[in-house]
Amino acid sequence: FWGPFKPPPPPLLSVSDSELKWLTPPLPHQLLWDSRMCADTSRISAVREAIARALKAPLVPAQQQQVLMELEEDPKLVYHCGLTPKRLPELVENNPLIAIEVLLRLMGSASIHEYLSVLVNMEMSLHSMEVVNRLTTAVDLPVEFVNLYISNCISSCENIKDKYMQNRLVRLVCVFLQSLIRNKIINVQDLFIEVQAFCIEFSRIREAAGLFRLLKTLE
Repeated sequence: FWGPFKPPPPPLLSVSDSELKWLTPPLPHQLLWDSRMCADTSRISAVREAIARALKAPLVPAQQQQVLMELEEDPKLVYHCGLTPKRLPELVENNPLIAIEVLLRLMGSASIHEYLSVLVNMEMSLHSMEVVNRLTTAVDLPVEFVNLYISNCISSCENIKDKYMQNRLVRLVCVFLQSLIRNKIINVQDLFIEVQAFCIEFSRIREAAGLFRLLKTLE
């Protein structure tokens, strides 16, 4: 409802020549395509299926080589293979060679610490030692992870009840530690007291006695 006096209409703004071009904007003449559309995903599907099988049982050599070849040809496949940190121990136990290759491909990713944490805290076995040993010779693993794995190995040997299995694991750990020390992958001084006590406890085993002698040469 207006009163007796109507307000004056607002004045029109003057139009400049530079604004007129927006009345008829030019149409783009170049089409932009999303190169990811309709991409061939058969390779990703094949690798995911192979990894799924590798988590459950050892692959035959030909299947292993196929997976390794696919990862070599396209390193980014490792991010789409379906492996999570939680399921890494299954891959390590069933197909350690594939586990090594996958972890090497993940070294530059933000999630590598999750995978390494699971690896060093998993139950000690020949395959887990093989994976850790191969990784230490291929890349510079964080010292804290390697030291934690060694401590877990020593603890596993001390806590196992079966004497036959205990002797077997002690031998494996001693050979593993000698390899790390001789290749200068670890600074044995960081774990000297712990490793020395381990050698003394299992001095009846030849490999432990050999590791002890190696430690004495480093003092």
